[in-house]
Formats: sequence, structure tokens, C-alpha cells
Amino acid sequence: MRGFESHDFEVLWRIDQECFPPGISYSRADLSAYVQARRGFTLIAEERAGKLSKTDGSTAPSRKILGFIIADANRKGVGHIITIDVLPEGRRFGIGSRLLAAAEERLRSANCARIKLEAAVDNVPALAFYKRHRYEPVKIISGYYSNGIDAWVLEKALAQW
Repeated sequence: MRGFESHDFEVLWRIDQECFPPGISYSRADLSAYVQARRGFTLIAEERAGKLSKTDGSTAPSRKILGFIIADANRKGVGHIITIDVLPEGRRFGIGSRLLAAAEERLRSANCARIKLEAAVDNVPALAFYKRHRYEPVKIISGYYSNGIDAWVLEKALAQW
């Protein structure tokens, strides 16, 4: 896992377009603003040499960048997961979980006591993923996405050491 570098941008934008439908995926301008935000960060999951082994024993061809997460921290001690994107062929390898854990750790280090995020109400896989990682639904925001879909706001308290 590594931080964002400017030459990554087009690849990240293409991954976001592949991972989310129009109206939920970000425009170039929006994604650029998030990766450049002063209080934010972007972490990138890259392939290792060779093929990836899934937990069920099968393998999948690897790609250079398999996924990324963008997050930020506000001055009130609240972290925000902007997006987490993992290419379809990179799913089921724990990449999303590792990206999320790394972002949580970084937000914890930034003195965040909790994290929030939004997920489309019809994105069942994402909602199940966040539930496994102890994110709890707090409220629904009607018409949150530009395509009119509602979003769940989910939150998680971060244990402080």
C-alpha cells in the first residue's frame, strides 16, 4: 500500500468509473478535488508480482493498481471515508479490508474518535462489507447522489489507545 502520486490520477478515475454507475461515480473534477484536499489522503493498493490467490484457492490475473481509498479528517475529530474502490478482479482478496484498516489507522493517528461514510441504499455488497467492519447505519439522506438515489450514512467509533 502506498500514497497517491499525481501520475495515478487517470487510473484512479477509470477505476472509479468501473466500480460505480453514473450518478454515483465521481467526475474528474470532483475526484481531483478529493485527492488534493488538504486534510485528506489517498491510499493505493497495488498488485504483487504474479497472480493473486483468492481465499477459495483460485487465482486471478493481477493489475498494477487494484484499488484505492480516499478519506479525510475534520477539525472536530471525525474521519470521513470519501470512497473505496476495488476493481472487480481484485475483489475477494481482502484488498478493501486492508485499505479500510489502513485508513482507519491513519484517521485514528489524526485523533479522530469516529468515522462516517455514505453508501447507496441499493449497494447491498457495500453495506454488507461495512457491516462486517462494524459500521452502523445512522440515517438515510434522501436524494444524496446526483442520480437521485438515497444514501445510508454509516458510522464507526474508533478505539483510542
